[in-house]
Amino acid sequence: MATEVLMPRQGQSVESCIIIEWKVAEGDVVTEGQTVCEVETDKATFEVEATASGTVLGIFYPADADVEVLKVIAVIGEPGEDISALRPADEAPAAAPAAAPAAAPAVVEEKAEAAPAAAPVVATVAAGKATGVSPRAKNLAEKKGIDPMTLAGSGPNGRVIERDVAAAQAVSPAAQAKAAAEGLDIPDTGTGLGGRVVMADLMSVAPEAVGAAVASMDFPGAVKEIPVKGVRKVVAGRMLASLQNTAQLTLNTSADARSVLGYRSKCKNAPEEAGVGGISINDVVLFATVKTLLEFPELNAHMLGTKIVEFDNVHLGFAVDTPRGLMVPVIRYANLMSLKQLSAETKRLAGACIDGTIDPDALKGGTFTVTNLGAMGIESFTPVLNAPEVGILGVCSIQPKPVMNKDGGADFVPHMGLSLTFDHAAADGAPAARFLASMRQKLAAFELTLAG
Repeated sequence: MATEVLMPRQGQSVESCIIIEWKVAEGDVVTEGQTVCEVETDKATFEVEATASGTVLGIFYPADADVEVLKVIAVIGEPGEDISALRPADEAPAAAPAAAPAAAPAVVEEKAEAAPAAAPVVATVAAGKATGVSPRAKNLAEKKGIDPMTLAGSGPNGRVIERDVAAAQAVSPAAQAKAAAEGLDIPDTGTGLGGRVVMADLMSVAPEAVGAAVASMDFPGAVKEIPVKGVRKVVAGRMLASLQNTAQLTLNTSADARSVLGYRSKCKNAPEEAGVGGISINDVVLFATVKTLLEFPELNAHMLGTKIVEFDNVHLGFAVDTPRGLMVPVIRYANLMSLKQLSAETKRLAGACIDGTIDPDALKGGTFTVTNLGAMGIESFTPVLNAPEVGILGVCSIQPKPVMNKDGGADFVPHMGLSLTFDHAAADGAPAARFLASMRQKLAAFELTLAG
């Protein structure tokens, strides 16, 4: 009897998933528990496993399709079974995926790179060009500005591997077309990013002829269209709704950072058995934020239209930059944790976001958020509220600031910038300002904050 493979529900807040890649094709023989495809929610990436052993009789949605949870996406059974009754009404034509049969051996590349054993990727070759690209080759191609699909692969079955990209010359499509049309020689290196050869490198134009040369070029040149989906779609919708539906106001200040920097230095130099070497400046700021929020419950709150909900406990969200976009995992009951515990939980959640394994339920329920752009040299910015939260704290870079000394002169003291955005409909400016004043005190004397 044919068995359905359903789009799994990943957390109560997930309504649909995007199919990233099929690991099998129709007609393949699979075993129960084998990965058949990878799917992406607006929060993380997951593998979907075969629910039975048998032959893949039907794949109902192609890669990149956005499918509601609990819908049938594939059927496994015995060859010849009638599966027409199992086909969903909104079935989309599924393009044949470039996936290996279940019995295909894993492909090992250059000793340092191997395709995942559960789903080896084997390329097929058409017209001398490869249709399979290894992950390492893809990453290098992006850095060099090369389209790997234009290269002839030297890997198994014509797969493009890292050494193929390393040996390739980076030439823009426009430069390639011009050189072919006019019989021009392509120089070894160009003026583009990473030495990429661009159209300008093929022309030796006098200054007075620049206008004519530019006019002859295809305008505006190559473009890249990026569908707004997944994490980007969710972030875009939430940020727009936040700005439209809340009365946001941002206050900026800075805090003496000598105590924070001194404490961080002590942690780095402490014996390994103390277990504090991994505590970062961001961990220190999160800890101070939790302590401050306990003093100002009006900012540890949700604005829900006709009512404001203040929380006794701090469930602290913090922004994480991931390859898939911005994520905000939540440290639940952060007020009950020591600095070491808070640091460990922060790293666990951030790592899961970056790896794409975060539990969707770990990305909701925050009562206040911290976003840190200090490592990027940002001195001041305006964070956008993660509604319905009432406040979000932006952490900026540490910069020297002149401070008047007792002699009437000025000493340059390192200060950390702080930007607090709050919902003025839920909280007034005075408590928000007092919140920042308390944060300054706790950071300026952090070891006293830690002892409190």
